Amino acid sequence: MSEAAPVGDTPPYRYTAALAEKIEQSWQATWEREGTFHAPNPTGPLADPDHPRAGAEKLYVLDMFPYPSGAGLHVGHPLGYIGTDCFARYQRMAGRNVLHAMGFDAFGLPAEQYAVQTGTHPRTTTEANIARYKAQLHRLGLAHDDRRSVATIDTDFYRWTQWIFLQVFNSWYDADAKRARPIAELIAEFSGGTRPTPDGRPWAELTVAEQRAIVDDHRLAYVSQAPVNWCPGLGTVLANEEVTADGRSDRGNFPVFKRNLKQWMMRITAYGDRLIEDLDSLDWPEPIKMMQRNWIGRSTGAHIDFPTAVAPVRVFTTRPDTIFGATYMVLAPEHELVDALAPAAWPEGTQDAWTGGHAGPLAAVEAYRKAAAAKSEMERQADTKEKTGVFVGAYATNPVTGKPIPIFIADYVLAGYGTGAIMAVPAQDERDWAFAEVFGLPIVRTVQPSEGFDGKAYTGDGPAINSAAPERGLDLDGLGVADAKAAITAWLEANGHGVGAVTFRLRDWLFSRQRYWGEPFPIVYDSSGAAIALPEEMLPVELPEVDDFSPKTFDADDANSNPETPLSRRRDWVEVELDLGDGPQRYTRETNVMPQWAGSCWYELRYLDPTNTERFVDAENERYWMGPRGEGDCGGTDLYVGGAEHAVLHLLYARFWHKVLYDLGHVSSFEPYRKLFNQGMIQAYAYADARGSYVPAEEVVERDGAWFLGDEEVRREYGKMGKSLRNVVTPDDMCAVYGADTFRVYEMSMGPLEVSRPWETRAVVGSYRFLQRVWRAVVDEQTGELRITEDPADTATRRLLHKVVDGVRGDMEAIRFNTAIAKLIELTNALTRLAATPREVAEPLVLMLAPFAPHVAEELWRRLGHATSLAYADFPVADPALLVAETVTYPVQINGKVRGRIEVAADASEETVRAAALEAVSSALAGKTPRKVIVIKDRMVSVVA
Repeated sequence: MSEAAPVGDTPPYRYTAALAEKIEQSWQATWEREGTFHAPNPTGPLADPDHPRAGAEKLYVLDMFPYPSGAGLHVGHPLGYIGTDCFARYQRMAGRNVLHAMGFDAFGLPAEQYAVQTGTHPRTTTEANIARYKAQLHRLGLAHDDRRSVATIDTDFYRWTQWIFLQVFNSWYDADAKRARPIAELIAEFSGGTRPTPDGRPWAELTVAEQRAIVDDHRLAYVSQAPVNWCPGLGTVLANEEVTADGRSDRGNFPVFKRNLKQWMMRITAYGDRLIEDLDSLDWPEPIKMMQRNWIGRSTGAHIDFPTAVAPVRVFTTRPDTIFGATYMVLAPEHELVDALAPAAWPEGTQDAWTGGHAGPLAAVEAYRKAAAAKSEMERQADTKEKTGVFVGAYATNPVTGKPIPIFIADYVLAGYGTGAIMAVPAQDERDWAFAEVFGLPIVRTVQPSEGFDGKAYTGDGPAINSAAPERGLDLDGLGVADAKAAITAWLEANGHGVGAVTFRLRDWLFSRQRYWGEPFPIVYDSSGAAIALPEEMLPVELPEVDDFSPKTFDADDANSNPETPLSRRRDWVEVELDLGDGPQRYTRETNVMPQWAGSCWYELRYLDPTNTERFVDAENERYWMGPRGEGDCGGTDLYVGGAEHAVLHLLYARFWHKVLYDLGHVSSFEPYRKLFNQGMIQAYAYADARGSYVPAEEVVERDGAWFLGDEEVRREYGKMGKSLRNVVTPDDMCAVYGADTFRVYEMSMGPLEVSRPWETRAVVGSYRFLQRVWRAVVDEQTGELRITEDPADTATRRLLHKVVDGVRGDMEAIRFNTAIAKLIELTNALTRLAATPREVAEPLVLMLAPFAPHVAEELWRRLGHATSLAYADFPVADPALLVAETVTYPVQINGKVRGRIEVAADASEETVRAAALEAVSSALAGKTPRKVIVIKDRMVSVVA
């Protein structure tokens, strides 16, 4: 990489990369020593009544904190961090008490995988990576309150992660009150008789085990034998969001299979309505809101019970009005009733096409399940594939017709969606029609198709047909969809066959991981296998040392393998004697760990009060920084900046945890992030030779519209920056060659912060030269003396200054940093024409530059005679009188064509403007009297000849 400036004839006091580094390191040391960016809390150890912003209007600016990978930062990573730093610095100068901190999302699979490969403890690797990240971020001059930095792997941090888990575990969702309540209140309702037990027996007559089962069935954190995404290649289960669209793990790209396994779950579905409704209170990009609405997937319909010889099969449908057309049922292969339904032999009259070629139902079911387990969810749901399935050998009864209908299993029904069972209405569903055709099943239309329709399944609206059972008091014929749905739902409820319901596409959150490097659960199991929460005084439950960090992994295609966790091998840690109030007893610890998402669900709250050992955050500090601004306001951080890729992962999970904490009275805000801003990506060109191998991008040169490495022509492509593409540029490289301030200015000037943009190293020099011009406007490059005059600025320069001040303030408030920098460049260029820079212009210029290039701005501020940091100096304010233009230029049109221009005083009357316009175009009018003259104030004059 070439040097930024020639060395030979460089003036002794020019702003160079070497001088920039000296200035930057000096000011970074000063800020650290003086605690310049420490934000005072209202109370507690971080309170500071003498701070210049104590008691001021607060602003909480938050970044999505990084995972500290071993590769360190490349120039794309700090884009958002620099953006928030510029915004926070401006707001601090605008008079606000600004909290801006940075931490690390440090648990996770990459460090564990590296530990498996090398034997290095994940903590050792992670802490080294954190140290490197901190050094890189520090070099950029980010104005973080370093006292508040946290890492999710810190024991005093994950102690509170475990504590929050216990709050969720010890809560239940009261659907009537629409909020979480302590589980103790539920038990009191059962024991007091104000809430009936599921089977109506008095609470006192139930055994302890029966009571515990009922309570556990209500908890917001619960253990479930449920269909999960089992990844043998990783040896762990994955959340739905961690599985790619083609049914593979997002880390490692291993196949993922559906299995029924015992796992911890979070009942996020209980909050489905609130998670959707409260989106309206958020200042978020509409595409992110839409992604969350779609992911939650609220549907209104009915649960319907279809009787069988074993137990009713419950389905959910959004079209209960089509039930008369339900001619068969389909269950997911994993459905819990399949084994009980399947008889030893095929019932009389079973069609050969239904058996899958097997001698009996049990063999057919087993074979089909094995085949389905080998397919991804995407493959199972693909509409283009041939429909497959087998009859389970049993029938259900359609509750409105009373007729028996066969029950099948098929892979296009998924256990994790809805109830894992559907009533199949082939006349109104294309997949059901295709299945019915393959298996020779009846098709009954229940919706009148539109005129001229000659297709197969009709999915449109229309009046109900073939939908009457007079003997059962039910007749839907002729009703429109809405009325038919209301009528059938009322009938189902009145006759005990179903109930109106709202369901969600959202599944409960799978919260177990078969790993080592994660938060241990604060849970033990007693001799009966019941999950017992540890008391708060036993927190934290620390990770023990282990000899082998890896979960047992299996052949990537071994769908029938079972998890074995690293913690389960530490028997001296797993089997423990504790006194939980009933005397010392033997317990077994939970050997799964929490997912990486756990710490990121609440880290913004710990920044508020990181030294607090009594609470996860003090209530007064939380109210000050994140409390609602007024009636109806959701509260939360004032600005949250991060990538759009977290729309349905971190953002959804964090909202859920925060709402539980709000319901329980632990926080005053009901949303964690009031305003969200998604920064774009920095992408880069990569170059490949004739063999397709990537070559070092920095060594490629352009000649005549082609690209060459030496004498060999190479192919250019555009995409992500990464080591494998050999196109990584690091902030360290940029700081070494140009300085951190130049790097900051370049990243902020490349385009709007929310838009992705290409990295171009050669373009960085433009930002470097801009800072050199600012330096020359203040400092003489030959003598090092100030080039400042105390004489007032001329009128034109003064007007330009206040125009720029007004524009920059507006741009900073709106996070339009690229246009703010363009305005500063315009002002700086105007100063280059002056023999000396008026102080009344130099000082505002330096202050406006400070958010973008804080080090050189501090240095110039000090040289201008100020003894203290400009971090708390007042940001310039424009004089309104100087924003009013003295003159206005009007284009003058004749019959729609511009024939001249006039310049008149800004306060000129309409008569004056009209007269000047007619005089300017008199020759073009050639003596003609205009029929009409229209003056549009400050814009144009239109003459109709």
